[in-house]
This record gives sequence, structure tokens and C-alpha cells, in this order.
Amino acid sequence: MTGSGLPLEGVRVVEMTHMVMGPTCGMILAQLGAEVIKVEPPAGDKTRSLGGMGVSFFPLFNRGKRSIVLDFAKPEDRDTMHLLLAGADVFLENFRDGQLDKQGLGPEELRAKYPHLIIAGHKGFLSGPYDHRPALDEVVQMMSGLAAMTGTSEKPQRVGSSANDIMGGMFGVISILAALYQKRAGKADGADIRIGLFENCLFLVAQHMVEYEMTGRKPRSMPEREHAWPIYDIFDAAGGDRIFIGVVTEGHWQSFCREFGLQEFADDPTLRSTTDRIMARDRIIPRVAEVIKGWKVADLSARLDVLNICFSPINRPEDLLQDPHVLRPGGLVHNVNADGKPFRVPALPVEWNGHNIGEGLKVPVLGADTDAVRAELAQQTISSTGNAA
Repeated sequence: MTGSGLPLEGVRVVEMTHMVMGPTCGMILAQLGAEVIKVEPPAGDKTRSLGGMGVSFFPLFNRGKRSIVLDFAKPEDRDTMHLLLAGADVFLENFRDGQLDKQGLGPEELRAKYPHLIIAGHKGFLSGPYDHRPALDEVVQMMSGLAAMTGTSEKPQRVGSSANDIMGGMFGVISILAALYQKRAGKADGADIRIGLFENCLFLVAQHMVEYEMTGRKPRSMPEREHAWPIYDIFDAAGGDRIFIGVVTEGHWQSFCREFGLQEFADDPTLRSTTDRIMARDRIIPRVAEVIKGWKVADLSARLDVLNICFSPINRPEDLLQDPHVLRPGGLVHNVNADGKPFRVPALPVEWNGHNIGEGLKVPVLGADTDAVRAELAQQTISSTGNAA
């Protein structure tokens, strides 16, 4: 879904961000219909040239934006930046505190000069003792305890994606939408918003912090945790494949036992409650594993689907490019990289009036829109001067 009907049409966003968190915020706003103008230095956003695991960063998180090049060493380019901000609704940045102040673009100066502007600063930390520190996704996962909960007590392990950076960009979008709503309701002009990568990760581990608050027991890492269900495990299947199965309700337990020849468990008077079954996992799980090993994943998945029992094959990211649900119409959108090569990417995980969002987005060539944006700003200046006269 592109063009008419998107909710943020008419909203102008000026973005000065790099890496993942800030660009994610701009990318989502662009998919929702906002005009996002990415301001890059003459050498371009450094993530344009990343290789290895970073090769997808720029195209993935900068789709649908316009790119202009400004050199703040030049007075005329600084003037262009201020013309942009004067006509913008939102300004995105993710620089360390104080860096933009040197360019006259610090939040206090911008709030004084452009009271209408919504400023969203994506930072390592919210205000406090650590607010001067830089941060990375892996850093805050270690600090917040997420790595300890994901791995084991001996080997903390980061989550296998830029989860916090991406979620931080999402919190940026949520905050900006709230500020736009407040502004349009006439309750405020602009806003100065700060989004913290560390606090974002803290939000993710809050369930474990509150568990400790309520019980006084230290939460155990996910691989070492106490199970809340009798069957909630990864099993080996026939042919060397693996599958996760979660039996989480009384109905699931009865139908699972009946379907897979485990009636002795369903009839066992010592396994009447979920708690009884959890306490007996040491004898239930080996027996279940023995049964599952005789099934092919495809056949097993079909049976579990009919029984409405939660399951999943153990996929890798590349496997999803063959998954029938991912390949449904609109599940993957077709975008175009800055070099003109097409690539597929999962659609924004919402449907808007029955449509998927993000088809046909293009990754901007460095500075591709500089001349056009300058011409638009010049025309706006002429129009505003004429109106004033």
C-alpha cells in the first residue's frame, strides 16, 4: 500500500540519524506516509558502506526516504538546514549529547527557534548518571540483564537481532505520534522527546525484575528456568529435523496424549493437574521425545495444527523466504536498493484497512534529492514572501 490513504501524509520529517535505532524510526514514519528527508554529510551515512552482518542496515532502515547532502562547514548549507526545520513537523537525531549544539542544532536552541517542532532524540540512555555514555545494542543487553536471561548463568548471550535498536525506533514512533496528536488537538506546540536504548531494554526485562520484587527469588535464565507447562520443549523429529511443541491447556494435554499414543499419562491419577505434570517432567519428556522422534516434521505439524496445539519448526532466517505464510500476498514487499537491485523484505507488521504497507519503496541514492529539495525550499520562501507582501 503506497500513496493515498496513508495516515501520515502531509507530515514532514527531517532526519539526521545513522546506524539502526534512529533510522528505524524514520523508516516506519515513511511507511506510514510521512515525507522523510534524510540529511547526510558529503561522505554519506557510514552504514551505506557496511559489510558482513551490517550489509542490510542501510537499505533496510532507510527505505522510502529522500536523501539530501549538506555540509555544515558551508553557511549556505546551514541555512538550508534551518529552512528545512522551519517547515518540518518532526526532527529525528541520534547523536551524543552536545554534538549538535556545535552546529546550532541542539534541542534547547531548536525549541526556542521552532516551538512547533517535535524533536525526537534517540540516545543511549535517558537523563541520569549514564546519559553521557555511548551505547550499543549488545552493551545494553549486557547491562539490563537481557543477555543473562537469554543465555545461561555461565555464558550470557545477546538476542540474535538488533532487537533493542529496532524497538527503540518503534518507541520513537509511538512518542512522535502522541506528540502529533497532542499538537493537533491544540494542547501543545512541539515537544522535546528523548528515547533511551538502555531503558528500552529495561522495559523488556521488567517482567523478571517484577518477578524478583514479588517473590524475592532471583529469576533463572530462560535455558535454566522452571517450566510453567508440562510440555514446552524442542524435540528431535525424524530425518534430523527439530520442532518446538507447547502443550499449555487441559484440552491440549488430553488431545495430545490421545493423538500420540500417550493415554497412560492422561489416565494417570498422579498427573491430574498441570502442577502434577510439571513436577513429573523428568518422566514425561523422555517418553514424549521417544514418540516425536518417529514423526516427520511436516506430518507432525499437520496433526498439531488440526489439534490447535502450539508448535513451530526450528527455522533459520533464510527458511522464511520459503514459508507459505510469509509468501502470502503482501507478506513480503518488493523494494529497490540504491544500486537499482530489487530485494524482498517483510511488510510492516500491520494491515491498514486490509492492506499491507511498504510495497515499492526505494532506498535513496546519496544526495539524490538535494537539488529538488533546495528548489522546493526556494519556492516556499518565494511563496511565503509573496503572501507576506
